[in-house]
Amino acid sequence: MDIKKLADVKDRFADYEKIFNSGDYDKAADILSAILERIEECTDERKAGTMDDTFVKKSDMDIKDRITIVSAISNHDESTGGAVDVVSAALIIADKTDVRRDRVRSEKGKAAFDIHDRVNYAVTEAKLKVNKEKMTIALNLQIDENICTMFEYFDIFLGRMMMCRGAADMLGATFKLMANGSKVL
Repeated sequence: MDIKKLADVKDRFADYEKIFNSGDYDKAADILSAILERIEECTDERKAGTMDDTFVKKSDMDIKDRITIVSAISNHDESTGGAVDVVSAALIIADKTDVRRDRVRSEKGKAAFDIHDRVNYAVTEAKLKVNKEKMTIALNLQIDENICTMFEYFDIFLGRMMMCRGAADMLGATFKLMANGSKVL
């Protein structure tokens, strides 16, 4: 992990605590996405929970900030995690709603896609909208059902969307999901 890159994120978002407490979920998600991107530059997501404390210790962050970051990263895995505070809630929403075609990195072409690739590739449009007045966080997806069925989408993403619902609840908001114009959650 390049600690300087993480320090750049910290400098860019020096007022992160104020942002997390303000209810500006878009900005909070930006901060956590930037941190997650730095982590994923060095390791894949499955390893993030085991190495997060190691690189965070090397930074100049105080212990409270380190605990918050390590906790958020460790609790964003859908098999074992869940929102424990506003930081982890924002990270979960930022990470689990990130479904899009350009996430697919297969040099072998569509024939080699697994179900995760097909689901991501099938999403032709994804918009995450936060309405502070109504306290809603809505993910609107357009899914090409010629590439991936709705059943396949939910087979992969239902647990993630349920995590988002819990994370939104932690933020005092309601999570909504629309797929191809139909309300799902």
